[in-house]
Amino acid sequence: MAEVEISFDVSRIDFDKTSEVIKASYWGEGRTDEIHRRAFANSLCLGAYVDGEQVGFARAITDYACFAYVADVIVWPERRGLGIGKKLIAALLDHPELATVTGFSLRTSDAHGLYEKFGFVTSTDGMYMRLSRQPTVQE
Repeated sequence: MAEVEISFDVSRIDFDKTSEVIKASYWGEGRTDEIHRRAFANSLCLGAYVDGEQVGFARAITDYACFAYVADVIVWPERRGLGIGKKLIAALLDHPELATVTGFSLRTSDAHGLYEKFGFVTSTDGMYMRLSRQPTVQE
């Protein structure tokens, strides 16, 4: 496989393809392009590229000081199993603007092994709480 390039240059991200792949995922079902536009605009986004073609995406919702939430880590289906997800996570964790962040969190139902390689552990401390609700429609 060719070299994987990681870039934080949002102008390189193929929005349509990225939105399409995320909407086809188990967690992206029901999202719209408009939701993705707002989410990406308010996140630190990065893409993975092979020979200039985007093959993956990830983002972090962060205050750039103390906290970051890793989200929408996805590799295009035909490129999975090649270590691209690992490169995306490593690049996020090593980003210089996140150097002071001590609290990273995420949600996954199928990629625990990937994140465990970077030190993530399943929260069982009784302190992590979550609220799930239905979105309100804005007109």
